[in-house]
Amino acid sequence: MSRAVAITGLGVATGLGIGCEALWEGLLAGRSAIGPVRQFDASAFPVNFASEVDPAVSVRDYVPKTYRKAIKVMCRDVELAVIGAARAVEDARMVTKGLADGAAPTFAPNRVGCQIGAGLIVAEINELTTAFAKARDEDGSFSMKRWGKEGMNELTPLWLLKYLPNMLACHVTIIHDCQGPSNTITCGEASGALSIGESRRVIERGDADVCFSGGAESKINMVGMLRQFYTEMMATTTPDMDPHAVVRPFGTDAIGSLPGEGAAILMVESLDTALQRGARIYATIAGFGATQSAELSTCPPKPDSSGEGLADAIAQALHDASIRVDAINSVVPLGCGAAVYDAAEAAALRRTFGARLGEIPLVTTKPNIGLCAAATSAIDVAVGSLCVFNQSLPARLGSHHVLDGLDARPVAQRDARLEYVLVCGSGFGGQNTAIILKRHKR
Repeated sequence: MSRAVAITGLGVATGLGIGCEALWEGLLAGRSAIGPVRQFDASAFPVNFASEVDPAVSVRDYVPKTYRKAIKVMCRDVELAVIGAARAVEDARMVTKGLADGAAPTFAPNRVGCQIGAGLIVAEINELTTAFAKARDEDGSFSMKRWGKEGMNELTPLWLLKYLPNMLACHVTIIHDCQGPSNTITCGEASGALSIGESRRVIERGDADVCFSGGAESKINMVGMLRQFYTEMMATTTPDMDPHAVVRPFGTDAIGSLPGEGAAILMVESLDTALQRGARIYATIAGFGATQSAELSTCPPKPDSSGEGLADAIAQALHDASIRVDAINSVVPLGCGAAVYDAAEAAALRRTFGARLGEIPLVTTKPNIGLCAAATSAIDVAVGSLCVFNQSLPARLGSHHVLDGLDARPVAQRDARLEYVLVCGSGFGGQNTAIILKRHKR
């Protein structure tokens, strides 16, 4: 496993826009895409703010004309993944079957893999309520008998295919003719980073030359919003609050996170093929680590006051990269603004960096784009790659009152010398990930 792996394409969709350029420009300027929920009336919900992808964006513009009939069996999560994959191919200056226009594909199909993180997808309320309405008895109560006889008939025969988590990778592999190893990982906010780690291993062992990798998810729906609220990760909000000031990563006055939706599909490629084809290399993946924290696997999660779980994942990544901890120049943490997760992460960073922690700038994205579920850690890897590539740290939003020893207060964009950037965090369920990105000298 000596094959080096690089990131050569970034396909991003967030509330800041479509494409890595929109994300990066928004972060540099310190813009927040969080506002009142537009997809449904959330005024009576305990959470009524979110970061949403522009509803005017249509997946039809990102698939071949011959594939447009399949759009009717794509839920929002699948659409975001397909959009992200198309932008990743374009950004990597590659050709695939889905975007060939008569040209030969850059890679043989059996050398292209696909590992995408997904969530437990929620069915669209309108579809279910129509079916439930047909399954009521005369007194208005739900009848299982009528559900089986009449209610289910309101659902299309292919209804379930819209909501299986593996449908994200399924549609991407069909559109782009990926015939190499494929996988779906569902581990909450850690899903995207775990998928990137899996892609790296697939390429290292020689089973593919390039992989679509990352995550996508939308929880901007009634059930998804409530689920997140009851995990105690979300802030309780009221419509009169300032949506841009709610999320305060590592703040001593933190009140919780806010939901976002998005996708980050990265082209993870062997360094040798990237160099051969003259690809733009955002960064190389120098190290990867993953562990489990039992304390964070409960609902609601318990404080991991020692930070041992995440610290172990970081230690694995450092060992994998064959570097000392003092080589790290910046950290892109989860930094979701939920006290339990922030405290565990802060403890892990103190355990890792010791007295030097206050000298290491943190890059926090959740005040800008919310907590994007399975896409979260993949978006953070994309941001870390942009930091390394541009030798710059974006502006930071949040609280002026942060946990001791952390460089996490609001600050404007600034240039920086970045050789190694650590991207780390935990997902709901307790999975911890750490990825070390290395600058590629151009």
